[in-house]
Amino acid sequence: MSKAAFAADRSEAVKASDRPEPMNTTHEKPHRSFGAVIAPYLFVLPAFVIVFVFVVLAALNTFRLAFTNSTLLRPGTFVGFDNFIKLFHDEYFLTALLNSTLYVICVVPFMVILPLILANLVKGNSKIMGFFRTAFYMPVVMSAVVVGMIWTNLLDSAGLVNSVLKAMKIISKPIPFLTDRWGVLFSSMFVTIWLGLGYYMVIYLTALANIDESLYEAAALDGAGPIRQFISVTMPGVRSTMMLIMMLSTIAAFRVFNEIYVLTNGSAGPGGMDMTMSMLIKREGTGIQARTGYASAISIVVLIIVGTLLIIQQIVQKRGED
Repeated sequence: MSKAAFAADRSEAVKASDRPEPMNTTHEKPHRSFGAVIAPYLFVLPAFVIVFVFVVLAALNTFRLAFTNSTLLRPGTFVGFDNFIKLFHDEYFLTALLNSTLYVICVVPFMVILPLILANLVKGNSKIMGFFRTAFYMPVVMSAVVVGMIWTNLLDSAGLVNSVLKAMKIISKPIPFLTDRWGVLFSSMFVTIWLGLGYYMVIYLTALANIDESLYEAAALDGAGPIRQFISVTMPGVRSTMMLIMMLSTIAAFRVFNEIYVLTNGSAGPGGMDMTMSMLIKREGTGIQARTGYASAISIVVLIIVGTLLIIQQIVQKRGED
């Protein structure tokens, strides 16, 4: 073999060795043992069973009971829509529906606006702002019993609120916060707002942190004051959060129970006139004489009303975004 031929063969061998090996285009899945495959499902199985039994099955059973005349002591028989027809002839149901509707109308606007104003005031990083954030959030972690004891003493005829108002010559006789039909209802609304301020404030603080500070600087250069900046920059920047809080507070307001229950010691006000939908469900669905079928029908009505309100809010939100 000549030197030229040998050099050519060697060059070809070097080039061949430099070529990348062809990639294996067949994607072989690594073999996994049966234990490795099933282990993740076993971890979530307890939570799944709990949700299925106490949420899914309970909801299905509520729908079933709503069309029966069952009580605590007997299973009852199928009665069709009789329970739903009786509802709209029941004075307690109509009163509870009115009270819950008023609760939503009066409480939700304050729940949407006041926490936003509060969050805007305490959004700084100073220690004093941290103190105020903690102070405003404290009612959220308090139990319903403690809240009831505090406000029952404050709103009593001889309590601190009436004493201060009388000392300031604003009233001449005590205001019946806890003994008047409307006094109990509006006092409960105030307590609900007081309890929810800190919770929704924290949600707003997260949303405010995502607003670009340059927007405030640009607004200030255009001559906008704090109020104008709040309306033109802050509110548009947290619009989606406002809709979320509106939905959450609507559900909470329509299902209110603890506030009225603890302020009235379970009596729902004078003559039961401050009954709400949740309190009516509790009254009809518990005890020896519980009418579980009737209480289930009330629960279905609450579900329909709340669901309708949420759908309307979603439609309004989408139209606002468009």
